[in-house]
Amino acid sequence: MDENKALNGQGVEGTQGDQPNHQTMESLLETESLSVDLPQVGEIRKGMIASISPNQILVSVGAKSEGVIAGRELEQLTAEERAALQVGQEVDAYVVNAEDQNGNVVLSLKRAQEELSWENVEKMIADGTVIDTKIIGFNKGGLIAEIGKLRGFIPSSQISAARRVQTTGDTPEKRWQKMVGQPISVRIIEMDRERRRLILSERLANPETRASMKERVISELEEGNVYSGRVTSLADFGAFVNLNGADGLVHLSEISWEHITHPKEVLEIGQEVQVKVINIDREKKRIGLSMRALMDDPWKSRLEKFSVGQLVEGTITRLTKFGAFARLEGDIEGLIHISELSENRVEHPKEVLKEGEVKTLRVIRIDTDQRRIGLSLRKVDSAAFADKDFKMLTKEYKEQQPEEAPQAPQETETPETPDTPVEATQE
Repeated sequence: MDENKALNGQGVEGTQGDQPNHQTMESLLETESLSVDLPQVGEIRKGMIASISPNQILVSVGAKSEGVIAGRELEQLTAEERAALQVGQEVDAYVVNAEDQNGNVVLSLKRAQEELSWENVEKMIADGTVIDTKIIGFNKGGLIAEIGKLRGFIPSSQISAARRVQTTGDTPEKRWQKMVGQPISVRIIEMDRERRRLILSERLANPETRASMKERVISELEEGNVYSGRVTSLADFGAFVNLNGADGLVHLSEISWEHITHPKEVLEIGQEVQVKVINIDREKKRIGLSMRALMDDPWKSRLEKFSVGQLVEGTITRLTKFGAFARLEGDIEGLIHISELSENRVEHPKEVLKEGEVKTLRVIRIDTDQRRIGLSLRKVDSAAFADKDFKMLTKEYKEQQPEEAPQAPQETETPETPDTPVEATQE
């Protein structure tokens, strides 16, 4: 009997105790699934070549299934590049597709090389690196040089005077053919990753002259001062402007108050511009410049029509765990913090709002410097703003009333008294 009780007791305890163990197992499985580092389209992965066959190359990229290089991706590799690949070799692979019809990750070695080259180019532009390379081709406008796995163009205007002296003939072949294979030192002056455009300059590649000039200019510059300069190169992340012999960077965010995706939208090489020095790193010899610091912030003028306490209409554009964003007009958005959604506790804004709906909101905070507007839904009917609401409604009512046309003065008839002096009518 005691044994049965003990067994029953164990059974009961086991049933009650299984739930925590079951939950623990679920959490472990969930943690394990979250810890699997699945490849994402567009990223570059380090991988190990697992096998090589005439039709495909399998690469282990740390996922549950191996990545595959096949078809067109395989055809892009030259015979020399394929011969250089070995099983067990570590390679960089670009994720083209996270899963094909067979459940494999589709990879590209060529694309990985190109993407890494573009990243390297960005660093070289930022550092003003002089690149020693060779001429691999030409066209009617100039020479073509190799920059990593990319091809850069050197316009004839950017070729050094010493090299141009060597040019003879009235065709590109006669002028440039003999230079193919020659070494050349260049600097990158323009980069457009989207258009796969890389412009180089041999003229600006004299490192000794540039270094001495830059040191002199940096010693003379002062933060906060405004200078005239000329745009020397364009890149995805900004524009370089030459100030008396030294290049400073105008970051993309410092070019204009308006949103732009590339400096080419508002600037071109050779353009003269006014810039403000916003920081100088004398140790790294870097100059930070701004163009927008010399412009009026249009956002401030747009905010003049808003005031704290004002009621406005806003269209809900985004819901986040900390609140909701509402567009008031144009590109002006305000944040409704989750604490301003309701008098009751709200776990997520989706409990109260939906994207796309229009709501009456109260402006509770305006931060001009940070370009932020704080909004409230729960304070729309707040008694604290009753007086302000009354005054605003009164003002709007008066503005909506049509103006009364001025009335002409009425003429009063006076009896004819030709023989009576005016003074006689006065008392």
